[in-house]
Amino acid sequence: MLKERTLLLRDIKRFMLPEFDNTEVAFKYKTNRDLKQAQFLFSSMGSPTLTGLGIWFTKWAMKIGLPINGIIKSTIFKQFCGGETMQEAAQTANMLAQYNVGVIMDYGVEGKEDEHEFDKAVPEFIKAIEYASTNKSIPFISVKITGFARFQLMERVHNKVQLSDNEQAEWNRVANRIERICAAAYENNVMVLVDAEETWIQEAVNELVDAMMEKYNKEHAVIFNTFQLYCHGTLAYLQEAYKIAESKNYKLGAKLVRGAYMEKERKRATEKGYPSPIQPNKSATDKDYDEAVIFCLDRLNNLSLFIGTHNEKSCLLAAKYMKEKGIKRDDKRVYFSQLFGMSDNISLNLGYAGYNVAKYLPYGPVKDVIPYLMRRAQENTSVAGQTGRELSLINTELKRRRD
Repeated sequence: MLKERTLLLRDIKRFMLPEFDNTEVAFKYKTNRDLKQAQFLFSSMGSPTLTGLGIWFTKWAMKIGLPINGIIKSTIFKQFCGGETMQEAAQTANMLAQYNVGVIMDYGVEGKEDEHEFDKAVPEFIKAIEYASTNKSIPFISVKITGFARFQLMERVHNKVQLSDNEQAEWNRVANRIERICAAAYENNVMVLVDAEETWIQEAVNELVDAMMEKYNKEHAVIFNTFQLYCHGTLAYLQEAYKIAESKNYKLGAKLVRGAYMEKERKRATEKGYPSPIQPNKSATDKDYDEAVIFCLDRLNNLSLFIGTHNEKSCLLAAKYMKEKGIKRDDKRVYFSQLFGMSDNISLNLGYAGYNVAKYLPYGPVKDVIPYLMRRAQENTSVAGQTGRELSLINTELKRRRD
């Protein structure tokens, strides 16, 4: 580990790469009070027991109607969300813009299963797109197909099951919702990131997104599909998706992430008796992720790349490769991204160095984004080293300010 860190530091100096240990830049927009609150949150999330109790209590309190929204809004919601309304999120976007960091507007309502709720969400996204078109610090919006379709329906489409007439009509309505959002994005020159879903419904997502890319990505990438490299077949699928885009004369929008459903995927594979789609270990995931980044950077004439990761090594690898290949730091075909409330040392230092970077910025009513917040808490608990790294950086900055 020490040898690897020494090599990274050598490359940082040699290639004039961003310095992710610079906490003064990373936390410039946070007050001491903000940092101390973040310190408390990440300390709590470092304990699986405390995190589990917090999630259980939140679910229980919501079920019996306890008034806990205020507590959540002033703590974990404040750390990981941009606000309850688009206007509040826009204020956060304007603040980050001062540090050369954009945002991805993410209307964080999920877990709905009702046609009325699906229809109601569409104008909210179109409104976000129209607002983003007036604010250059909001280059993207993010959507989840499960925000517009029943999970069970997507599972049937994924499995190529013959749909009934009613189900086909329902699926056509899903496609129409996505079409309306993508058309608005194209007309307003705002990019759309379509989130990945569980592997057993992902083909339904791919079917919709491929059609939208073919229609709207003729001149440049407007619509992006997400490739989860923690699945062992994803690198090959990315390469195949590129070939298809090239053959059909459209630009591939490739958002690369490691993944978000690892435990759920492994559990389901075990319960249902099929081979796990998840990579055998972290090093295999890291290897495929970095290969995917290089694959995309070598093909920018026919794709746009969105590097979504909290892994410092992967970000430095991409920055170094861009330098070697003569790709400008602010090339609009390459964006880096991290979640709001995490890895400010990466985001703010990339922005400071002149790279394109955007924070995922969820917003929405507190009660509706609680599923997202629970996921953030669980993932911070399960991702080895992430919480410790966040705490170390916060502690370093607090000490620097005291000194």
